[in-house]
Amino acid sequence: MRKLIQRLMPAALGAVFAFQGVPAMSADFPDPKIDAPLVASKDKATAILAGGCFWCTEAVFEIMEGVEDVVSGYVGGTKETAKYDIVSTGRTGHAEAILITYNPGKVSYGQLLKIFFAVAHDPTTLNRQGNDIGPQYRSAIFYIDDEQKKIAEAYIAQLDAAKQFRNPIVTQVAKFDKFYTAEGYHQNYSANNKTGYVVAVSDPKVEKLKKQFPGCVRKRK
Repeated sequence: MRKLIQRLMPAALGAVFAFQGVPAMSADFPDPKIDAPLVASKDKATAILAGGCFWCTEAVFEIMEGVEDVVSGYVGGTKETAKYDIVSTGRTGHAEAILITYNPGKVSYGQLLKIFFAVAHDPTTLNRQGNDIGPQYRSAIFYIDDEQKKIAEAYIAQLDAAKQFRNPIVTQVAKFDKFYTAEGYHQNYSANNKTGYVVAVSDPKVEKLKKQFPGCVRKRK
């Protein structure tokens, strides 16, 4: 679908992606009640999230305070089939995902999840983000330890109980196994390629982060 969208004229993009993005929610998006404390450390922490097109999720977290690196790739499936054209068939078991390296003294795991749910994607559509359809676009949190699992599951329950979204959250919480880095041209894609898809889908999410959560945006030096 993304390849098709890139060929569409800009005038058609609004209609095509009229329902793309996060669904209606209450004005104030809550912090997680259960979260990891900020801890100054020389060691960096890792989060692995899948929220549809990795071009879009990468673009959001690339500018977030405390995030030091974001890599687009694939989680699930096998190494042999972790290739974009094959994953795009939806038959490999992979999810398009991002591997986030962050400073746990500047941003917490729960705060990353807050932006994941509030800005980066729609957590209420099963195997779908807008017109990107298939299990490779599923919403998923891949936890690397029991603390991340507890925080993720508690936050989903919190958001559902508060009816933060019109529909229930369908985000999968699964144990992380392996991450396969995507092809080089996918890295920093939105920043380097102002295609129709990026302008219509990715850029608005970045602007939403800047507008609604300015305190989460990395300050320019």
